[in-house]
Amino acid sequence: MSIKTGFVLLCFLSLSQLVGSAQTADTTSNSVTIQHSGYTLVFINQEPSFNPELAEILQETFFEVYPPMCKKFNPKSARTVTFVIDPKYDGVAATSEARVVYNPRWFAQHPGDIDVVTHEVMHIVQAYGNTNGPWWITEGIADYVRFKFGLDNAGANWSLPKVTEKQNFDNSYRVTARFFAWIVKNKNRRFIEKMDKIMRSHQYTADIWVKLTGKNPSELWKEYTANPEI
Repeated sequence: MSIKTGFVLLCFLSLSQLVGSAQTADTTSNSVTIQHSGYTLVFINQEPSFNPELAEILQETFFEVYPPMCKKFNPKSARTVTFVIDPKYDGVAATSEARVVYNPRWFAQHPGDIDVVTHEVMHIVQAYGNTNGPWWITEGIADYVRFKFGLDNAGANWSLPKVTEKQNFDNSYRVTARFFAWIVKNKNRRFIEKMDKIMRSHQYTADIWVKLTGKNPSELWKEYTANPEI
């Protein structure tokens, strides 16, 4: 089964089928600009061998996940976003303001990991800037959103990890995301939305936890690890 076929089986529309969409290409800069439903994606491919079907899937993923994430968390999020496939970048992906850089080698090795897009564009929605809140909350929220909004986490063999005694609430990413999922279920169903807004408004303090959940992170973690079912 090709990458494209697998994606179509998930019943997502191709960009050519999106009602009201428009595309323009710039062959001199290897970029394409796609406009749909008030959002614009500028997709710049600097890797000639990058799979064109995968490029289209990443574009489709953006338009599937970004608008509803903006609506839920931050309606003032950037309306124009740039994706860059950069062979000079050594990480997996990185976001700065409304620009995401992706490593093509990662996708060559993990072509099903389309929800890297979901995690990274949540950083655009977050728009925390120089927030006074801790980085592990930022990344924990982004992975929680990938858990909730991801289109094919299973296809990437991506999931929230089982709880172990070596973990802690501030481990960030998936560990913290699972902790947040437990808080949403057991303490405050709007915890993510409220913490996200607090981080963006630079109003984070240690007391926020007690206000939102009734306990501090260490107390919550102790309760969580004793009964971590989500």
